[in-house]
Amino acid sequence: MKLAVFDFDSTLMDGETIDELAKYYGVKQEINLITKMAMEGKLDFYESLKKRVSFLKGMREKDAIEVCENLPLVNGAIEIVKELQKMGYKVVCFSGGFKIATSYFRRVLGLNADFSNILHCKNGFLSGEVGGEMMFGDSKGRMIYTLQRLLGTSKENTIAIGDGANDLSMFPYASKKIAFCAKDVLKKEANIIIENRDLREILNYIKV
Repeated sequence: MKLAVFDFDSTLMDGETIDELAKYYGVKQEINLITKMAMEGKLDFYESLKKRVSFLKGMREKDAIEVCENLPLVNGAIEIVKELQKMGYKVVCFSGGFKIATSYFRRVLGLNADFSNILHCKNGFLSGEVGGEMMFGDSKGRMIYTLQRLLGTSKENTIAIGDGANDLSMFPYASKKIAFCAKDVLKKEANIIIENRDLREILNYIKV
């Protein structure tokens, strides 16, 4: 069994889900700087996520769903998932973002699974609260280790692909640590760096 784990925001999806929600809801300026600092590793991920989501309080749930189902994919996203699956990989995505985006694109991309966070809603509106599987800076690392044990796979048969500081915790569990158009904090720990914004370039580093 082989495992490929993709970050979602700015890796499979071309941008940051929370920034798109913020733009729609009119709180872009308040959220963008926090996102940037969190992805560069300058803010605690948990604290930054809670703070950013608080600005979305009062947004209609149906509007949030509409935004999340119309996010743009990175070039080659559909193709790389299919090609890796042909090679025998289980392909999953981890996201510090939100289930209303990742579960939709799990179906679009044909991913084997998605793990992300849930925006709490009450009476059809976002409450400004969030919870879930990917709340902390080390959540992705803990989850990749859990999947390896469940699937019976090893570090040698695992690929991790991401762009930001909260992807760092995956790298100790993967033989191929791919920094995709990434922040410097991730590039420093990667053994594969891709600067061209096309996920199909990953295939240049993987043998069947």
